[in-house]
Amino acid sequence: MLPKGNKLRYIFVELAHHLPFSIFGVTMGLIFMGVLTFFAVLLGAEKMLPTASRELFHIFHPAHVLLSSVTTTAMFWKHEKRMFKALIVGFAGSVGICGLSDIIFPFFGGLLMGAPMQMHVCIIQEPGLVFPFAIIGVLAGFFVVTAIERSTEYSHSAHVFVSSAASLLYMLAFGLEGWTDMAGGVFLVTVIAVMIPCCLSDIAFPILCVHRNCDHD
Repeated sequence: MLPKGNKLRYIFVELAHHLPFSIFGVTMGLIFMGVLTFFAVLLGAEKMLPTASRELFHIFHPAHVLLSSVTTTAMFWKHEKRMFKALIVGFAGSVGICGLSDIIFPFFGGLLMGAPMQMHVCIIQEPGLVFPFAIIGVLAGFFVVTAIERSTEYSHSAHVFVSSAASLLYMLAFGLEGWTDMAGGVFLVTVIAVMIPCCLSDIAFPILCVHRNCDHD
């Protein structure tokens, strides 16, 4: 049983189980961006880095929405078998919260570091780039729990990696230059942009939406 009074405790238990996967995902995202920047410098193509980052962002952001919708839907479906409610929770928890992680947090983080950031919201400017991934992810979330043991942890790990890469790509694509010289600030922004929204999306949001008489142990 998962009574209403125990939801907060259960959320903290889930967060503790997901923490190693989250740390791994953020670290891999930073390494990925470091390798990308290294090759850009090595090839003398630093000026092309913002353009390349923008193109990659338009791959990683929809991929982030896909993985987020899988994990959010799976986490909710694991505790409550109401299909229509699971669809709403999976869609809102991925599209809305991914925008916070990939766009809003990096945008204001870049501004705080003194970069002339530009606002670019894919769900408004390019909805066709986001909605198909969200729909497929929500549908997949219904099956992944029974198909793969510990599915929410592994999908959360992949989710965090893609989210950290997307957050960094957004900063590089829309205003931040020379990010390696501000690695400390970029790290803090990335951790905040990834950990808070991703854990909110994957764990807290779906569990808080579960009814009080959940029959999952």
